[in-house]
Amino acid sequence: MANLTGEYKNNLDEKGRVSFPSKLRASLEENTLMITRGVDKCLWVFPMQTWNEFLEKVMDQASLFQAQSRSVLRRLVAPAQEVEIDKQGRISVPQSLREYAGLEKECIILGISKYLELWSVDNYNLYLEESETDFLKASEALGNVCFG
Repeated sequence: MANLTGEYKNNLDEKGRVSFPSKLRASLEENTLMITRGVDKCLWVFPMQTWNEFLEKVMDQASLFQAQSRSVLRRLVAPAQEVEIDKQGRISVPQSLREYAGLEKECIILGISKYLELWSVDNYNLYLEESETDFLKASEALGNVCFG
């Protein structure tokens, strides 16, 4: 699978569907995706193979006897739903996930190599503003990364 990268702005229609840019669709090997709650009030969208690998790793680390594990399973695994990319290149975002992410109209789709994030424009802009200091610290920590 090619890298899923880029930042795209699209609108959610009245039926809760959002168009996926053709560049992203071309990078996918199939039309079935898994969508679930992400961290930071966004949705995570995975190609099925990537979702299955992610799910296996999460389940291998999770213990039903640990509260933190149960929390992750309930918030990431349980709400996950399969969605299909239709002939017009759209996915239908389930109502419960739209509510979680505050998706109403304007959306941002971020390609993050192996998965995608779906944000409301307002939540994304707020996230960028609030996380600027953390980003600068994280950038400094990558000081040894260089091009050779």
